[in-house]
Amino acid sequence: MPGAVNRPATGALQVLLSDVAARRHGEAILAAAPGAVLLPAAPEGALPDTAGVEVAFVSRDLFVGGTRHQLTARFRRFIELLKAAPDLRWVQTFSAGTDMVAYQEMLARGLLLTNAAGASAPAVAQTAVTGLMALARGFPRAAEAQRRHAWEPLYTGAEPRDVEGQAALVIGTGPIGQEIGRLCRAFRLRTTGMRRDPAAGIPPGFDAVAGFAELPDLLPRTAWLILACPLTESTRGLIDACVLALLPRGSHLVNVSRGGVVVEADLLAALRSDQLAGAFLDVFTMEPLPAESPFWDQPNVIVSPHSAAASDGLPARVARIFCDNLARWRRGEALRNLVPRPAGV
Repeated sequence: MPGAVNRPATGALQVLLSDVAARRHGEAILAAAPGAVLLPAAPEGALPDTAGVEVAFVSRDLFVGGTRHQLTARFRRFIELLKAAPDLRWVQTFSAGTDMVAYQEMLARGLLLTNAAGASAPAVAQTAVTGLMALARGFPRAAEAQRRHAWEPLYTGAEPRDVEGQAALVIGTGPIGQEIGRLCRAFRLRTTGMRRDPAAGIPPGFDAVAGFAELPDLLPRTAWLILACPLTESTRGLIDACVLALLPRGSHLVNVSRGGVVVEADLLAALRSDQLAGAFLDVFTMEPLPAESPFWDQPNVIVSPHSAAASDGLPARVARIFCDNLARWRRGEALRNLVPRPAGV
């Protein structure tokens, strides 16, 4: 490869990662796999020779500053390096979701792909429930009044409803959904988790569990519809006009999953008609959200720029998952958070 640097002697386990990840987590990685060789890839200059590399770590620093639609040059450079690695077998990524084209191509190539499910759960769940409580306590009204320098106490007009006893339906019962359920229960909401296989039992954090077939029956009793599911063919466009119409008038939506789970035109119509009283939206079909999007100026919407996972502790939590998996890899054990390959791959 043009610009390649000298490769270490063959035989040692070689780990391809960013220069930032090598500096931050190199000591922990080498403790998990003594004798391994780290191959840092810098944003510019010579690239490491990838011949013999079996393992790669896609850390968040490569992605920061971009979106799934506008990837950073640093991320694209690293992904191209992975594509050229002839002996690559396993890739660990920083994200919980793996619906990006780059990750789907890895699966199609036959690589093992592990995600970082669980690492972002505390921050994402806290963000989701903070959004819920901000809507419940009328913060959008207060923020709008602040912009006008107007003193308008919330007890003038319709007062905020107590959340205690209200029903929250959380679609997605992975680590993020479970933590959302736990926090909702702390505010004394009644929480139901919706999962693909309800027969597997009630996940931690929930009062009850249901399958997707029960969605039409649960929606009329749901005050808070919270989306924490991955974007798959079965969840794409799941929340459409028919689903939103089944919710009680004045209910709310919180989305910390993927924008594609919701039909945005239908959501906007439900918000404008007051079928929905409000929404907290961390994710959108197109990101960055275009400046002309009506969501920016919708008074009953809180827009969050896909930042639910933002946390100074996230990189270390992701690195711990990778180090645990790396030790498993060396011992020949099953990897955690293995992403299933699409049917037919």
